[in-house]
Amino acid sequence: MDRLLTLEMFVAVADEGGFAAAARKLNSSPPAVTRGIAALEARLGTILFHRSTRAVALTDAGAAFLDQARRILTDLAGAERALRGAAAVPGGQLYLTAPVMFGRLHVLPVAGALIAAHPALAVRMMLIDRNVRIVEEGIDVAVRIGALADSGLKAVRIGWVRQMLVASPAYLARRGAPQAIAELAGHELIGTMGPRAAGEWQLASGKWRLDPRPRLVLNTVDGALAAAEAGLGIANLLSYQIADALDAGRLIALLADEQPPPLPVHLLFEPSRARLPAVRAFVDAMKARMRTAGLG
Repeated sequence: MDRLLTLEMFVAVADEGGFAAAARKLNSSPPAVTRGIAALEARLGTILFHRSTRAVALTDAGAAFLDQARRILTDLAGAERALRGAAAVPGGQLYLTAPVMFGRLHVLPVAGALIAAHPALAVRMMLIDRNVRIVEEGIDVAVRIGALADSGLKAVRIGWVRQMLVASPAYLARRGAPQAIAELAGHELIGTMGPRAAGEWQLASGKWRLDPRPRLVLNTVDGALAAAEAGLGIANLLSYQIADALDAGRLIALLADEQPPPLPVHLLFEPSRARLPAVRAFVDAMKARMRTAGLG
């Protein structure tokens, strides 16, 4: 059986958690997928899955092989897209990921404009407030806010955002505005989950430990923003997240002198994707978007 096909079957079974589900995903049949996995295991000389009547689970060898299999398939797909993309017109499928609110405010308008301008282009977006594995998930371009870890990926900086402490007028009328960092300890604080979640807030004068821990912690930016506007406490959010609320007076910025240095906004992608017309068009459009929004 074709080696690449068996790799696709292996990844599909691992992702879908079963042979029947993998077969549906691949428009194949369960017996064909079963034969493909058996052929792959025979070729590798190891068992990749524990099988039972109710579940399929990766063995240790299967788990170790999964990332390599994903990378092989991703590299092949990238090479094919690069070859097909020799023309300058964006087309094919463009896979993007971004934080939820940033994606909704800034990436979605760019994606919509690109789709309108290029009929051969399709866009798939994953909006999620955590960093996904770009290579393993087959992502073409990821938006990342904050410092980047060392990797073999290409990073293009497109702008900056600021962290800001904010609270509603109602909360400040009830509890008063803190005049110094030390006074935060006497206030209700709103915590968040995700890449920026931590037991500390980074401020201009250094890290301030959230002690006691916030009694209210939310897993989405929308939730934290709504909680702050509802007067439930002081939140630490990013400038693009609170711009409308500040302009409308629903939130007030606090401790302006304690704003830390701005956080960079990068587009992250594999170097092999850089030549793809769709990626080039997206990068250029995002740079323009950030400049127009005053974030470039």
